[in-house]
Formats: sequence, structure tokens, C-alpha cells
Amino acid sequence: MDGCAAGVGDRGVVTMHETRALPAASAPQEAVGQLRAAVAALNADPPASSSGIIRIEVPIRQRGDAIEWLHAQRQSSLPRCFFSARAPLPDTPAVAVGSRSSNGNGGHKEQWEQPVSVAGVGSAVFFPGFTLYASGSYVVWKRFLSRDCPLIRAYGAIRFDASSDASVEWEDYGAFYFVVPQVEFSELEEGSVLATTIAWDDSLSWTWQSAVDELQSTLHKISPCSVKVNRSTLQTAIVNLNHVPTKASWDLAVTQALRMIKGSQTELVKVVLARCSRYITDTCIDPLELLACLKVEGQNAYQFCIQPPDAPAFVGNSPEQLFHRKYLNISSEALAGTRARGKTRADDFQIGQELLLSIKEDTEFTIVRDSIKKKLEMICDEVVVNPSKALRKLPRVQHLSAQLAARLRNEDDEFDILNALHPSPAVCGLPTEEARQFIRDYEIFDRGMYAGPVGWFGGAESEFAVGIRSALLGKGYSTLVYAGAGIVEGTNPSFEWDELDLKASQFAKLLQYQEHHICYQEAGNMGTLI
Repeated sequence: MDGCAAGVGDRGVVTMHETRALPAASAPQEAVGQLRAAVAALNADPPASSSGIIRIEVPIRQRGDAIEWLHAQRQSSLPRCFFSARAPLPDTPAVAVGSRSSNGNGGHKEQWEQPVSVAGVGSAVFFPGFTLYASGSYVVWKRFLSRDCPLIRAYGAIRFDASSDASVEWEDYGAFYFVVPQVEFSELEEGSVLATTIAWDDSLSWTWQSAVDELQSTLHKISPCSVKVNRSTLQTAIVNLNHVPTKASWDLAVTQALRMIKGSQTELVKVVLARCSRYITDTCIDPLELLACLKVEGQNAYQFCIQPPDAPAFVGNSPEQLFHRKYLNISSEALAGTRARGKTRADDFQIGQELLLSIKEDTEFTIVRDSIKKKLEMICDEVVVNPSKALRKLPRVQHLSAQLAARLRNEDDEFDILNALHPSPAVCGLPTEEARQFIRDYEIFDRGMYAGPVGWFGGAESEFAVGIRSALLGKGYSTLVYAGAGIVEGTNPSFEWDELDLKASQFAKLLQYQEHHICYQEAGNMGTLI
């Protein structure tokens, strides 16, 4: 069901939200049978409501792997999604926000376990957008979400620049793409949950019978087994590599950005420029195998995969949180400045201290942190920054980081948070509009969902990462890898080019990067994925 049909925003919330829990199963095979039987029983005695959404879930006593479960579901005609929450940051102090109620939940008691990872196939309801997203779009998403059913969630992504036209490789995503999966596998700390969701709305010409018929068709395609995934190598090699822009074009764009930053004609103080690298490999790459390899070194990052039907897959391993909301409480972070990790503990410490003391990196980081704080203060009652500056160490790189927490005045302000925080100076620049216009003028490829919000909306809770350290994988031998670098006064173009290589290295390593196979070429845009 298309949840963004014309006029849907005027219809109000659907009349029924419900979650039904079935007895626990010992294995996924048993859980699939229980769901099929429950849907058949529900169809024999359907709800009287003209619109609604129902989630039926089966706890599984054994912990399964969400990626391996999704890998077994190979129906290309069905949308697929995956989102893995970031592990708690051991080197970052907790951020506490004072509030008028202890949990900011308005008296609601939390009754759900937060999944480690979620994988989904099919769409109970999907939300495609081909124009600039606005508050009206958020209204149509919220129709199907409820505090009382917190695990009914819409997973998806939004373009970095939702007002720009999508290029060929991104055309299946539109300005935004979200989906409430028909069948969902949640990996928990000590178990799993297999769930199915059915949504209907007579006013959208999607009746109960249409919804249940499609769901039963999807359930019969679901494999109850998981398929093991190679998590160490993709067993492929690069045969060709094109950077857009080339190094020469990059230098020109950075030089022009520095000229504007230093000049008096604009207020521009920072702009983030990006690079799109097309890797041609000797074998086709399965996006879920790539995702599994990224997850091995991604304990401090969000892993995600969004794939509309018969479309390229957007895959990433982002270290950066855009925001997390639970009831009225909001957390966000500033992340900027980059250095490689050291080969020894002493070397790593020295590099980290150089990053902390770098004037150029501090300028870039302070711009990001202060901008996010200012934006939160516009729509929140309380904002706390703690720590104000620290090192975030990832397997390959380290960044400057700050944690922010705030309290929403109203849960309906959630869209305002999304709209205010994206794009942040970490992926766009400052002031936002001047930086965005510079990117439009000087970047010769479409960022698509790269550097845009990626995550999920729920009735009681929502979480979004920034879609960096990401790639777009087609059905053939072509993979587009994206990376960006912040340009401020004092930037050296060659150093920033090296930073792009560093950020893309997690993909290059997995693709078995081979120097002698590289072919550099400038292109007007990346064109269709092969």
C-alpha cells in the first residue's frame, strides 16, 4: 500500500493499531508456521475497522542472525531493509538531561526490548516521495505509527538534497523512501523475534482482503532458514576504478571553496565536498555479504541496507548519529575532524593528540558542534553538551566528537528535529544554504541518499544515522562508494584527498584493492549502474 497517496494527509490516523504476541517458538521454522496459521485465522474473522495496522510477533528462544536471515530471502521483487543499532560508546561519558518527568515518557512504561538488528522484507505500507519532503510527509508516516505499538516502525532514507532531481542510479529512491516491512526478523541479545505486519485503508483502495492476500503470498515465499554469510572477504578484485571528481578537478573545487571562505562576498565558513568512486569488480557483489563484512568492524557504527524492489542497494557503516528520540528525550552528536589510527598504541596516542590540538580540525569541529547545539535550542527546552570535545576511535579512523542531549517540547516536534539537524555542517557546511548551493554548483555527481538521514520512525521512539561511509550496489559489477571532507580556512586540497581515501578504505579493503588495476577517468555523472 502506498502511504503517500494524494490527499492521505487529510485522513487522520488509521482507526486501529494493535500488536499481538504468540507463544514462543523454539526455532524460526516453527515461528513461520505459527505466523501463517495466525494470519489465516485472522482472515477468517477480519477486523471491522476500515483502516488499521496489526503486528503479529513470535518470540524465538534462540538468537538468530538478522543478516543471515535476510540473506536467505532472495525475492528481488520485494523490498528489503536492515538496520543495526550502534553499540554503546565505552569511551564516551553518558549524557543526562534533567526533565520534569523521570523518563520523559509521559507516564508510559517501556515494555519492549530494543533489537540489536532488524531485517525486513516486503511492505505492509511504503512511503515513496518524489518531491521535497515537508511536514505533510511526516503526517502520512505518523498515521500508521503509535506509542501503543512501538515496534511498528518505518525504515528508510532521505536524500541529502531532497529538492534536487535524482540521477539515473538513484531514481528508485525518489526524495525519500520508507517502508513498514511485511515480515521482520529482530535479533535480540538473548533471542529473536519473527513478526508480520498487515496494513489496510479502504480510503486508499487497499482493503483488508487485498492486504491479507498479499501478506499470505509473501509469507509463503519466506525461507524459515538462514544462509551463512562470509564475513571476512568478498572474494573479488577491482579491475577498474573511476573517481568523480578526479584529483585535478578536486583541487580546483577546493581552491574555489577556500577563495570564497577567505573572501568577503559570502558568509561561507565551511563546505563539505564529496567524491563518488566507481569500482568495477570481476564478480558481482552481494550487498548483504558486503554489509556482513562491514559489521565485523562496525561495533561503534550503524549498519544499514535499504533496497526498493528490483533496485540498487544502499549500504553503509556510519559512525555518526543524527538523532535518537525516545518519547520527549533527544540525543545527537557532533563528529568532525579525521585522522588515521596508529599502527602502535604509542603512535595511535600521538596521532590522537595531534588531532585534538589541530587548529584547523578544531575550527571544523567547533562549527559542527555549535551549529547542532543552536538548532536544538530552537525547538527544545533543555540542551546539554557533554563531553564538549573528545576522541572517537574507530577501527580505521578517529574523529573529534561531542555528545548532545535535549528535551522536546512536544513529540509532534520530531519532524522539526529532523528538518533542523539535516543537513548538519558535518556533511554540508555553514551557513547551510550557502554551502548547499556551492555543492550544487561544483559537485558533478548526485549524492542521492549519501550523507542523508537513514533510520526509522516509530510511535514512541525513532533513530537516524547520517548516511556516510556508504555505497550503492547495482545488480552487476559496479559499486559506487562515497566519501566527503570538510573544507575550512587552512585546508590543504591534497590532505583532504588523502582523507577521502582513508574514509573509503573499509570498502577498498573488502574489494581487494589492487593498485595496478586502477584507471582514473572524469565523468559528467556516474550514469546507470552496470
